[in-house]
Amino acid sequence: MRGAGLIWLIAVILLWPGALPSHAEEEVDLLLVLSSDVSRSIDTQKFKLQRDGYAAAIVNPRVIQAIRSGALGQIGVSLVEWSGIGAQKIVVDWTIIHDEVSAKDFSAQVIEAPRAFADRTSISGGIDFAVAQLARSPYHAARRTIDISGDGNNNSGRDVTVARDEALAKGVTINGLVILTENPSYFGADHTNPLGGLDNYYRNNVVGGPGAFVMVAENFNSFGQAILNKLIAEIAANPYPQQAQVR
Repeated sequence: MRGAGLIWLIAVILLWPGALPSHAEEEVDLLLVLSSDVSRSIDTQKFKLQRDGYAAAIVNPRVIQAIRSGALGQIGVSLVEWSGIGAQKIVVDWTIIHDEVSAKDFSAQVIEAPRAFADRTSISGGIDFAVAQLARSPYHAARRTIDISGDGNNNSGRDVTVARDEALAKGVTINGLVILTENPSYFGADHTNPLGGLDNYYRNNVVGGPGAFVMVAENFNSFGQAILNKLIAEIAANPYPQQAQVR
């Protein structure tokens, strides 16, 4: 009886909530949130160029090679889209990419997902939402990066520098991909072409953290090449020159 009682006690202890240690988070070389502006200045054609750019870049052999070259050979990636305050959405949730097959699966989800929003431009909201995604990731990495792309300055929500600084205080790096607008539309030159240039606006107000950088796509047609270069630099932890432009 004593033996049966001991077995029963052990079983109760093992089944008691919190008695068993939780499974360790799977380790990856990098946690990367692809944070894409889909505000109303992004028309249907520009939106498609963005989506196609992300989908093509993630399966590019150079990106796969950069992933495999890491210590663990895998990264965790999530794609989110944002526009105005409170308008943010997960397009593709956290996924481990380690080879061509996992990259193609992620790419297919990018292409198939419907557009999320077409509102104002809250870069601060986009940063806050991306930070929240990093906090809820089922994976763990020493490097955590937000890859934020956009074609205008912050015109909705709280001060973008406050959001940036709070993210940096949590050890997050923010890199920027600026998409220039040659002919400002009715959305206003002060939004897509702020004083001093949108690239400088991003450098001064949006990006930060170890090795942070800004890349510039001269237009939406060059977005695909720009995001490819940016992904390789981020995955390899090899910052791209700040003045680099893709035409």
